[in-house]
Amino acid sequence: MTTPIIRYIWTEHADQTIPLPTYETPGAAGADIRANLPPDQRAQGITLPPMARALIPTGLHIEIPPGYEVQIRPRSGLALKHGLTLPNTPGTIDSDYRGPLGVILMNLGDQPFTVAHGDRIAQMVIAPVIQARFTAADHLSDTDRGQGGFGSTGRA
Repeated sequence: MTTPIIRYIWTEHADQTIPLPTYETPGAAGADIRANLPPDQRAQGITLPPMARALIPTGLHIEIPPGYEVQIRPRSGLALKHGLTLPNTPGTIDSDYRGPLGVILMNLGDQPFTVAHGDRIAQMVIAPVIQARFTAADHLSDTDRGQGGFGSTGRA
């Protein structure tokens, strides 16, 4: 399998001393990405009150090879300790997007949380994408599950 290469450029006011996305261990599936705040917010950070959400900049534009996507996922430690999550998890970045990379962070905790400049805020997973073709049909094949949907599986 060929390792995809994610090219990047810095946004205009990015702090280029903030580390690029990194795999923190050899077996990590996701590369940690960091907050790269605008100069006027670096000292105080961005505070999220309970139930608030904000778009946190990373200072990066990325180029994803065709046939791949980048999934943005929450960091489990932030979720467990502080109630921080991503409301659209996993967020998908398409291979043809070239805008700034931001992370929608939401505080589901009961205390305000301040995102500091350079904090690890999420992780990115590089995944292959298969595009399907859609075609009209007169009927669909039968299965044991049939039309059972929401609430049809799990505990009664």
